[in-house]
Amino acid sequence: MTGGFNRAAVAAFVEKPRVRNAILAVIVLNAVVLGLETSGTAMAAAGPLLVALDQTCLAIFVLELVAKLFAYRGRFFREGWNIFDFVIVGISLVPSVDGLSVLRSLRILRVLRAISLVPSLRRVIEGLISALPGMASVFALMSLIFYIGAVMATKLFGSAFDEWFGTIGRSAYSLFQIMTLESWSMGIVRPVMDVYPWAWGFFVPFILVTTFAVVNLIVGLVVNSMQDAHSEESNAQTDEYRDAVIGRLARIEEKLEALEPSDVRQGRTGT
Repeated sequence: MTGGFNRAAVAAFVEKPRVRNAILAVIVLNAVVLGLETSGTAMAAAGPLLVALDQTCLAIFVLELVAKLFAYRGRFFREGWNIFDFVIVGISLVPSVDGLSVLRSLRILRVLRAISLVPSLRRVIEGLISALPGMASVFALMSLIFYIGAVMATKLFGSAFDEWFGTIGRSAYSLFQIMTLESWSMGIVRPVMDVYPWAWGFFVPFILVTTFAVVNLIVGLVVNSMQDAHSEESNAQTDEYRDAVIGRLARIEEKLEALEPSDVRQGRTGT
């Protein structure tokens, strides 16, 4: 009984807004410290202090993790962010030997926990996750278009421009550069058109299909998913508010009935 009470008390403590905000502040501080540790000037001026702050932040993270494990036990691993924290803190505790010290820098990823605390960022992530099935179909379509375009470009321009279109792999990379519109005209297409004046008939339709059509499909899917996630969150808030109002009305009705004289209640029952 006492153990259950202690676990409940610890769970209530770690879920307090003040505690969660304090942990978030430590996460941000740790991110700043890790950034300063990459500066030679900062390490020369305050290296021991930065290392001490880093170790203190890590100790706080470990204490938070132990408290949650004690409070939630098996339920701890049912939440994705808890598993994320467990992995990151575990990596942070790996001994700095055999080149594994580089893994400790992954503590900076803990700043991503801020996503779960900011509603607008949470909606973005939920929108991206919801859009993944549709995006997979669009990526499959784009891969097919790229494969067809790479084969055509290799056969059409490979003999004269081996560096760009000598193989399917080179052609695919060149077409990806063209799709991103990075130096596509002066860097690739115009030199090709000096040898093949009709080459615009291949590159312009490719840009129209990939850059202005397929990529916009991905953007549309993400925006639509974000709107759906926002609508679901709004509906959930409306349901919670409605349930709260109904509960208040029920409690008010109980209080009114308790205030009524007993003879009135008996007369109502007899009627």
